[in-house]
Amino acid sequence: MTRLMPDQPAPGLTVPLVGGGSFDLADETGADVTMIVVYRGLHCPICRTYLGRLNRLAPTFEAAGASLVVVSMDPQDRAEQAKAEWGLDRLRVGYGMTADTARSWGLWLTEAIRDTELPLFPEPGLFWVRPDGRLYLIDVATMPFARPDLDLLLERIPRVAAGYPARGTA
Repeated sequence: MTRLMPDQPAPGLTVPLVGGGSFDLADETGADVTMIVVYRGLHCPICRTYLGRLNRLAPTFEAAGASLVVVSMDPQDRAEQAKAEWGLDRLRVGYGMTADTARSWGLWLTEAIRDTELPLFPEPGLFWVRPDGRLYLIDVATMPFARPDLDLLLERIPRVAAGYPARGTA
C-alpha cells in the first residue's frame, strides 16, 4: 500500500463512467478542487446513504468550487445499478477501478465475507486534488462507517482557492 502525501502529485486515475465517457484526473483543471470519493460498491448500505447525501449536496459543492466523481471497483453493471437505485443523478459514477490503482491511492482493500460483495473491494477514501494535480486532502478509512462530514467539507472548499496550504506535509 502506498502512503500518499499532501501537496505531492496525485496518482493517476482514469475510469469509465456510467452513461458513457470516462473520468481522467489529468483533465480536471477547471474547479478549485476535484473531490474523488471512493466507495465500497453496490453491496454497501452506508455508501448508499453517504452518496445519496452527496448527490443532494452536489449543486452546492459545485457552486463552492468542487468537481465531483465517485468511484468503485464494481463492474459496469453494478455501478449502473447503484447509480439508478441510489438516485445518483447529479454525480459522475466511475467504475472498474483496479486493485493496483486502489493501492496506489493508499486505500485499504477487503476480501468478501458475503455473496453480495465483490471478492475484493476498497474501503472508503475521499481525496481533494488541486487543478495542478497535487493532493490537498487525503482521507482513507478501514471501516465503512468512518467518513468525512460533508457539511464540514463544503464549508472548507473556499479556503483552497484562498490559498490555505495543504497540511500534513512534514
